[in-house]
Amino acid sequence: MHSAAIDKSLRSRRDVGIAVVVLVILVAAALRPLLQDLLDRPAIGHWSTIFVAITIQATPFLVLGVTISAAIAAFVPSGALPKLLPKNPAAAVPVAAVAGAALPGCECGSVPIASRLITRGAPAAAALTFLLSAPAINPVVLVATAVAFPNDPKMWVARLLASLLASVAVGLVWVRLGREEWLGRARRGHVHEGTKGQVFVGTAQHDLLHAGGYLIVGAATAATLQTVVPREVLDTVAGADVLSVVALGGLAVIMAICSEADAFIAASLTQFSLTARLAFMVVGPMVDVKLIALQAGTFSSRFAARFAPLTFVAALAAAAVIGWWLL
Repeated sequence: MHSAAIDKSLRSRRDVGIAVVVLVILVAAALRPLLQDLLDRPAIGHWSTIFVAITIQATPFLVLGVTISAAIAAFVPSGALPKLLPKNPAAAVPVAAVAGAALPGCECGSVPIASRLITRGAPAAAALTFLLSAPAINPVVLVATAVAFPNDPKMWVARLLASLLASVAVGLVWVRLGREEWLGRARRGHVHEGTKGQVFVGTAQHDLLHAGGYLIVGAATAATLQTVVPREVLDTVAGADVLSVVALGGLAVIMAICSEADAFIAASLTQFSLTARLAFMVVGPMVDVKLIALQAGTFSSRFAARFAPLTFVAALAAAAVIGWWLL
């Protein structure tokens, strides 16, 4: 009976989704002249270019993360993951931070993986630390950073150290102050039944559709912010040391660039100091508008409202300290 009710609910949602798609197509066809005139405007063209770029850039890594998440759900026995980490949550945090180097992906893919780790019994603090470190310290990102800053060989080392410091700091704060109820949907999990292959496919489909919707919302938000914020504002604050660090951290949140590409954007911002550009690269993979939307959808809005500001402050502080010391 329970399985039949679930199948009926899924069919109902699918029918609603098809109806919405058909309605959107009909409305677009009816309003084609108006939409064509609207899309010819420079601001709208700029918005659509950014939106498509962010979505295309992030989607492959989201798919990678969803695939790994589904593999964990299908093939990793429940309770196996916690055995790989120290029992003490505080000791598990730095281990999880270093383990982030093993995942060659961006922040979009790390969210479903962290959610699945929590569902499988891993300490929340360790899973969240992994979520922050994986897109920032993996070999692909570090090599890209070294290539983007050929005249500043210390930059990739600074990024590695600052990202590790920030992710560990956030994980330890969670150990102290985190609440289970903030994890919402991740702690409850979404469980599929059947063979391992059926569990893998069902979990992947669910996670991709769920996270993909929030990726679209986040990409649209990023495109809107990038379109309406004047570039002259950046030039005004570039000369102020502390303000420039905060400004580029905020810019990273708004631009929502994938971590594999953000080093090249940072390298082009030559009017800013190396420390400010380091802040851009440390903040971006840890907190941006699309990532906030993904976290809110995967965990809960209460989680995102607390986790994002904490991460932003920790990332800025880590970048400032490592930049002052190393750069």
